[in-house]
Amino acid sequence: MKRLKAVSIILSITGIAIISSCQGNAARNKASRKQAISDSTLYTLNLTAAQKEAILKAPRTMQLQQELSSFYSNKLLRSGFNGAIIVAKKGVIIFEQYHGFENYRTKSPVMDSSSFQLASISKTFTGAAVLWLAEKQKLSLEDSLQKFFPHFPYKGIKVRMLLNHRSGLPNYLYFCDSLVKDQSGFLTNDEVIRLMEQHKPRIQHLPDTHFQYCNTNYLLLASIIEKVSGQKYADFMQQTFFRPLHMVNTFVYDPTSSPHPHQTQSHKYNGQAEPDTYFDGVMGDKGIYSSARDMLKWDQALYSGHLLDSATLKAAYTPYSHEKAGIRNYGLGWRLMVYPDSTRNIVYHNGWWHGNNTVFYRFVEDTTTLIILGNKYNRGIYQAVKPIREMLGHDDGEEAGAE
Repeated sequence: MKRLKAVSIILSITGIAIISSCQGNAARNKASRKQAISDSTLYTLNLTAAQKEAILKAPRTMQLQQELSSFYSNKLLRSGFNGAIIVAKKGVIIFEQYHGFENYRTKSPVMDSSSFQLASISKTFTGAAVLWLAEKQKLSLEDSLQKFFPHFPYKGIKVRMLLNHRSGLPNYLYFCDSLVKDQSGFLTNDEVIRLMEQHKPRIQHLPDTHFQYCNTNYLLLASIIEKVSGQKYADFMQQTFFRPLHMVNTFVYDPTSSPHPHQTQSHKYNGQAEPDTYFDGVMGDKGIYSSARDMLKWDQALYSGHLLDSATLKAAYTPYSHEKAGIRNYGLGWRLMVYPDSTRNIVYHNGWWHGNNTVFYRFVEDTTTLIILGNKYNRGIYQAVKPIREMLGHDDGEEAGAE
């Protein structure tokens, strides 16, 4: 995300949630075990203890751990890193580190329960929610926007074009600055839609003719989720994804509410707090907070086959824009690196919002995951991806940008 004005913008552990009881009665413990087994099918690859142990004790894993540890200490920390990093293979964490402060003012340390503003990685959740509703036949990806917004002035745009950034719509982060006179409060999705209906900001290109990354698309998708489900976006995400997957440190941000426990503060590169802007009331394109371990649960849930079916995931990971040659593309809520040998494809998303920099890479060839979340502005987070990819054996010379 990028604004034209002063603020530059964009944007689990494999395990089992165990219900503990202080009374410790046998019946409740039995129920807990049964629940844990059920939950594990949602966000793990069902590895046995022996299989997990084999991954951790493999010579290649131990070599990787040494390489990652050296890079972390000698490069990432020296870049001013403040945040969390996890590298996992088949959901088994092989490297995990936390450094710095959730809040420089209070000096509360970053830990495994710290929640970070995901910035544009939030789009992976919004996109999955729309696909989940499509699977339940609550909507169709071929639905026009007028089905949900009868007075929306832009014709010929379908839900699918929002998901794959081919709508041609103008970016609200740009046009709102000139249209919103009072920027002391928090803008909402509905207010942005009304501004578009009233002022009709100029389109960037005709629908489905070009790829253009645009945050307006995911704002609209969040509003469609609300209209179709009859729930607030935050409630729908909590009920459909976060609670069932035991993503206990994940939530949709509400700038008017009190902070959640271990919710990190955004900081500038020098550690000075970076405050919210009036854009922080808009959701869908950003606004989800999560921990590194919760993000690994999200990653594994997508592999499990219990969250979205294989046909839906295939559509999500399909490239839709071919105007420009190259391996980079966009699916339905995901950035892609697409190779002639499709087994090597990489499914990922980065994020940048205020002082938050985030990386979420899924190397589907061998089910390896890289998660880096930071809350003090640091481009070194994005620059860390290439050397880590080299260590993991997934390097091709390409380097992704901020989002």
